[in-house]
Amino acid sequence: MDSRQRPYRSVLYIPGSKDRALDKARNLPVDAVIFDLEDAVAADEKNNARETLGAALAAGGYGARVKIVRINGLDTEWGRADAQAVRDMDVDVVLLPKVNSAADVDALAAITGDLPIWAMMETPRGMLNAAEIAAHPQMAGFVMGTNDLAKELQTRFRRDRLPLQTSLGLCLLAAKAEGLIIVDGVYNAFKDSEGLAAECAQGRDMGFDGKTLIHPAQVDVTNDAFAPSDEEIDLARRQITAFEETEAQGQGVAVVDGKIVENLHVATAREILAKAEAISALQAG
Repeated sequence: MDSRQRPYRSVLYIPGSKDRALDKARNLPVDAVIFDLEDAVAADEKNNARETLGAALAAGGYGARVKIVRINGLDTEWGRADAQAVRDMDVDVVLLPKVNSAADVDALAAITGDLPIWAMMETPRGMLNAAEIAAHPQMAGFVMGTNDLAKELQTRFRRDRLPLQTSLGLCLLAAKAEGLIIVDGVYNAFKDSEGLAAECAQGRDMGFDGKTLIHPAQVDVTNDAFAPSDEEIDLARRQITAFEETEAQGQGVAVVDGKIVENLHVATAREILAKAEAISALQAG
């Protein structure tokens, strides 16, 4: 499935050390799971977490969900062992935290081989080097680490995320230039559905493919926000029909709802319909 069609609406962090959480993830309606060996695992559980996660992945049952493992940084005492373990796990992607440059990606690729790599974008240097990181041949996706980024930038919290807009924009530009998946950061107040919906709407408007989540209670809101709406699907169908009819009749310009429809609008319309179909297929599965 084309990466622009494959849904990444909801990407849920799950502790790699918790059997119950690993089992629950098999039945949650999420598009992808980040099995976390980093922040969600205490230092004295790091080694056990690798074994626990490896056994859960070997047992399977995660269906069409994209399986992503976030390892510890290679500059930590656990990172190299994590990378070596993930190389042999049944996973789709390895996620590297605190990526500052393409050299960090090179170091991971030297261990994990051909496994696609995603980068946690969460440091000021990473923001400045986003284009270089995105252009790495094994880079397949960006995950915004907005909590760590806000800490490093010493920003104040604002619901409009104005202090983070430059960083979010730089990563979006880099990801879109290279055709990468890019997933927005977490929303910390997991009981605040209204606030989550507002931040999802902002991220969707900006061009993010989906959002990372810290709690299953956030899944439904996020899935709805990043899926094509009924109105978008209806408009896409009408745009395609009008454009094709105009071409068949040899006329010059197609118009829908008083607006001109060009090739670029039709391309977007086809992507919307393909994503809607992909979501339906995942739900049916």
